[in-house]
Amino acid sequence: MGRFASIADRDAIEQEMAWQARGLPATVYGVLSRTAGRHGDRNAISFQITSGPKDRAETLTWRAFHAKVTQAANMFRALGVHEGDVIAYVLPNCNETAITLLAGATAGIVNPINPLLEPEQIGAILRETNAKVVVTLKSFPKTDIAQKVAEAVNHAPHVTTVLEVDLLRYLGPPKSWIVPLIRPRNDGAHHADVLDFHAEMARHPSDRLEFDEAQRDRVAAYFHTGGTTGMPKVAQHKHSGMIYNGWLGDRLLFEADHNVICPLPLFHVFACHVILMAMVTSGAHVIFPTPAGYRGDGVFDNFWKLVERWKVTFIITVPTAIAALMQRPVDADVSSLRTAFSGSAPLPVELYNRFEKATGVTLVEGYGLTEATCLVSCNPPDGQKKIGSVGIPFPYTDVRILHCDAEGNIGRECGVDEVGEICVSNPGVFEGSTYTEEARNLGLFADGRYLRTGDLGRLDAEGYLYITGRAKDLIIRGGHNIDPAEIEEALAGHEQVAFAGAIGQPDSFAGELPCAYVELVAGATVTAEELMDYAKVHVHERAAVPKHIEILGELPKTAVGKVFKPALRKLAIARVYDAALSEAGHAARVGEVIEDKKRGLVARLVRTGDVNEEAVTHLLGEYTRPWEWAE
Repeated sequence: MGRFASIADRDAIEQEMAWQARGLPATVYGVLSRTAGRHGDRNAISFQITSGPKDRAETLTWRAFHAKVTQAANMFRALGVHEGDVIAYVLPNCNETAITLLAGATAGIVNPINPLLEPEQIGAILRETNAKVVVTLKSFPKTDIAQKVAEAVNHAPHVTTVLEVDLLRYLGPPKSWIVPLIRPRNDGAHHADVLDFHAEMARHPSDRLEFDEAQRDRVAAYFHTGGTTGMPKVAQHKHSGMIYNGWLGDRLLFEADHNVICPLPLFHVFACHVILMAMVTSGAHVIFPTPAGYRGDGVFDNFWKLVERWKVTFIITVPTAIAALMQRPVDADVSSLRTAFSGSAPLPVELYNRFEKATGVTLVEGYGLTEATCLVSCNPPDGQKKIGSVGIPFPYTDVRILHCDAEGNIGRECGVDEVGEICVSNPGVFEGSTYTEEARNLGLFADGRYLRTGDLGRLDAEGYLYITGRAKDLIIRGGHNIDPAEIEEALAGHEQVAFAGAIGQPDSFAGELPCAYVELVAGATVTAEELMDYAKVHVHERAAVPKHIEILGELPKTAVGKVFKPALRKLAIARVYDAALSEAGHAARVGEVIEDKKRGLVARLVRTGDVNEEAVTHLLGEYTRPWEWAE
């Protein structure tokens, strides 16, 4: 692990040698084999199916983990998977998920799929990637994953085999006796063969690959982004990009004696590339508590005791989880903690301060995106952390703030603190081929090499990156991307709706929640409550159902008749902040919401009486959108 405190440290790392000269293995399996050779007897990965600090857990050493990945890769090849074929998995967190991720990237191309998606969405992704093998759960109490996948496979003709993982093996008596008696039926009929994951894997050697893995860079993984409509976008990740993310963790953050708790899902790049690949490279130990991670029963209540149990040095988290953790006392010995790393969505200032005060641990905020295989920047662990910034770009990452046309031609590069589109070039960017669908790559690259992120931001005089908005309009609910078009199209299907505009309204817990503004046709009588009921039926993803629908006499529009989203965002910010101020009894309200070149949309508050300014600062610090007093 090297020091990473400043731009100068970053530059010094780059000046050691070119990225291509670092002599890293060509494949993910090569990195895993090297780490198993160096740290074979050290703990690699632990999983506990229930959240109690003394509950059963399964821990694999690096030698054992390498053996199981080898077996699984051999199994996939025996099932007819070749280089370029796709192994999808629809799984919660467990040791088999991590094994499938690495083995799938070794035998072919691995495709993690969010198990919370609906069957039609899972099926659409399986069709988009032409998946040949699907790894999923055997029917199990309190989850419908097996049933959803059976329905999805029925609409995915390329799938030949479904491999089932039975979570029963993680349970002890009496639960292990009860599950077989209450296991739900899975009546889903489809064309694929259904096999037991472990029984099939046991038929293959664990000490060597039975095939020659090509020692060259190639596509290793497909990750869907959005996933909220019938037409998913699928990003391609190469071995080199995954290895780059792992190398960053090894070089800048983790040592082999570190214990890292990661209650984030293994279908998301944060857990897969930023954490698991960093463990695979550094030899550190990762702990996955419960199949549902932070969503698992008792995880928040037991979290600090789990930190004590595993002597955790690094917490991996997101703002929504931090908000929940801060509602519980720190009721255990957490002296092993060194750092907490937060990503996926902006972090409110108040939450940052409260976490640091409660734990004595500094939060490091970073930035990444699926399209770049993930990591772009972070606040330097050993240096100045600017609250509200996502830090400085990592070694070998070139971030430009640009103004581009639709084809990706650069109009000009922005100056210091000038807002433009964040564009990235690094070893995780697959130039020209980010998405599987060719048409989606048109205009995606500035000057042919800088990935246009769709995020708006600026670089300050010291090289720190700030995100000020999103050019591509996505609503980010607790790190989950929601396409506003799905909400708009659903509401526009109502016969009395003329126009609909969906945006993310500020939320103190999730960062943003979807809301919608509608303009009705002449003579319409429908109410907002009736439209909400309509949305619950016609918006197919539960997370995308609006939390607020408001009818306006006329929606604000551009000169060419498009709904003008910035004006709707101003309305939502004022409404949410006014409600929070009123509920807390503060004599203040939002006078206006202005557009600031550096900070984006800013709420300006006016006093309506005597105000406790410190209390207002604490209250509005729960939100990510900035505010200020008007005078």
